[in-house]
Amino acid sequence: MRSTKLIIDLKNLSHNFRTVRSFLKRNVKICAAVKADAYGHGAVRVAQKLLEDGVDFLAVAAADEGLELRAAGINTPVLVLSLCAPGEVELLVRNNLTPLVFDVEYIELFERAAGKLKKHGFPVHLAVDTGMGRIGCAPEEAAFVAGFIKNKCPNLKLEGMCTHFAASDGIGEEDALYTAKQIKAFTKAWKAVADSGIDPGIRHCANSAAIFSLPETHLDMVRPGIVLYGYYPGQITKEYLDKKEIHTDLRPVMTFETQIAALRHFKSGSSVSYGYTWTASSETRIAVLPVGYADGLLRCFSPGLEVAVGGKFYPVRGRICMDQCMIEIGIRGGVKRWDKAVIFGSREEGALLSAEDVAKISGTISYEVMTGISKRVPRVYR
Repeated sequence: MRSTKLIIDLKNLSHNFRTVRSFLKRNVKICAAVKADAYGHGAVRVAQKLLEDGVDFLAVAAADEGLELRAAGINTPVLVLSLCAPGEVELLVRNNLTPLVFDVEYIELFERAAGKLKKHGFPVHLAVDTGMGRIGCAPEEAAFVAGFIKNKCPNLKLEGMCTHFAASDGIGEEDALYTAKQIKAFTKAWKAVADSGIDPGIRHCANSAAIFSLPETHLDMVRPGIVLYGYYPGQITKEYLDKKEIHTDLRPVMTFETQIAALRHFKSGSSVSYGYTWTASSETRIAVLPVGYADGLLRCFSPGLEVAVGGKFYPVRGRICMDQCMIEIGIRGGVKRWDKAVIFGSREEGALLSAEDVAKISGTISYEVMTGISKRVPRVYR
């Protein structure tokens, strides 16, 4: 196995799941987001562990992600959150993958496929766009669309209704007002469906941020994502929640580590990596790490990134290469060849930075850092 790897701590995953559960009433279901290969952690193993912990639904973004779960023998309900191409519709129906629908043309694709495959009562969830501007019917159209499903689609069943918040992870007054507007619009939509004599089914809108800070949005089911993997969403931080007397304890699940492959002595004036962007101002030593941007250690992380070796920080020098990068360890010190070098993750594994810390170097978010770790980096589960 490569020395560059991801350590996935399934105990921390279970801990974070229990943290989410502690904020919910007993009858509220949990739909865990395992899209994007479970945010880079490995969808199958993560889903299997969450099923052991009692998760009710899983959520993916695309048909092939759902098919991967089914191929692994996972039969729990799976929501497909993004739109599928017409050629994928029968795949969803055949494999009991539940789509989000919102317009007549798209709904008719599933009605025809369900009829062809004799899947009477195939479940769909009605997506309502309350302000995300992505997918979903207008709130005032929800009752009409629900009526179309019930009255014109004998092979389909409206199993649920949902929306997605655009600013629940913000901490400003405008964010709160925008989220309140979305909550009001979604409430009006599902009540209109109910008033028309149609059961809206499982109502769900709470994402990671709303689970902690907006209990009124929990309804019948919540959809945690980033919090399961040990990070807080957007501007929401542990410190912010503590001030509001909302106490949480999330633990990073992923640790990105490698080993020192070589040690090099450099004289003053020697340069490192493409473009010779860094030059030694005095005699020093450089350690070569077998990890680069093809693994997910992005080129834009240099300069600025520091790597942990033996509980101390060592700065990346020069540009990160496709398969390697270099850190300066100084002329003295106890760093040795084959020592473990940790880029980010759990302090229990020797990390000094989190994925959030690394993200700030390039002005991005922890989601992008974790989902950007490539498939060639082996995942090791503990």
